[in-house]
Amino acid sequence: MNLQQLEYIVAVDTLKHFSAAAAKCNVTQPTLSMMIQKLEEELDVKIFDRSKQPVQTTEIGQTVIDQARMILGEAGNLKKLVAQQKGTISGELRIGIIPTLAPYLLPLFLNQFLKKYPLLKLKISELTTDQIIERLNAQHLDAGILATPLKNPTLQELPLFYEQFVVYASQAEKMMKKKYLLAADIDVNRLWLLEEGHCLRSQVVNLCELKRKEALLQNLDYEAGSIETLRKMVDLNNGITILPELALRDLTKAQLKNIRYFKSPAPVREVSIVTYRYFVKYHLIEALKREILANIPKEMTIQGKHDVTPIDS
Repeated sequence: MNLQQLEYIVAVDTLKHFSAAAAKCNVTQPTLSMMIQKLEEELDVKIFDRSKQPVQTTEIGQTVIDQARMILGEAGNLKKLVAQQKGTISGELRIGIIPTLAPYLLPLFLNQFLKKYPLLKLKISELTTDQIIERLNAQHLDAGILATPLKNPTLQELPLFYEQFVVYASQAEKMMKKKYLLAADIDVNRLWLLEEGHCLRSQVVNLCELKRKEALLQNLDYEAGSIETLRKMVDLNNGITILPELALRDLTKAQLKNIRYFKSPAPVREVSIVTYRYFVKYHLIEALKREILANIPKEMTIQGKHDVTPIDS
């Protein structure tokens, strides 16, 4: 038995076709078939039912293949660990990031990070918190960048920074006469929210103690899909919304006049890198963490945090 044979049976199980599996493994079909047959003889089991089309995995064969996937995964991890010990930053890093962070955080560090580590391939997807958690647990992602804490025992959180919430409102709103605001100053019936599924929405709901039965009594009930849309809704239709601190970097001087900060302790969201608990690409994650922290304002980092109140998602 060898790793090559395990790769062959996993390929056949995935593609349900010997010819397609052989092509994927860059071998001839006779070679692949012969190697699988030898493995079946060694284990004294039939892994595949070849009489059916597409090829079907037998019940005991599925058990063998599940174990083969684990063995191949651990073998791959061994190579990654060796590369880490050599200090090599290479390979692939699959990252999920929530949409309310992606357009503001990625431009701060991404180009510099890629230039510093040219052998590393990043694959980045914008996903909701629930989607990131699901894909981390299925090991379809290596890491997520999202608001924490998640209180999920299968995941490991590496806090990065605290991002303050600010109010963005029309000058017509009464509360704009104040220099600093309390959550109680916000009229929930004037509040524009993100659509369901965004953790930022949940944090704003918790911040304002907003209940759905109390919300949005105005004649237009609109739930936005992005922070940019929220801002535009305030610009065009008046009202109030809540923005995360990094989103302020894209505002014009005129738009910055629509910003009001909360009275200390300011409400914030904790932003972390999250990995599967048994994740092994620690060397890559540490490099990512260093680069993000190097490009975030010092006062936002965990080390430089000010008087804040974290809001649960």
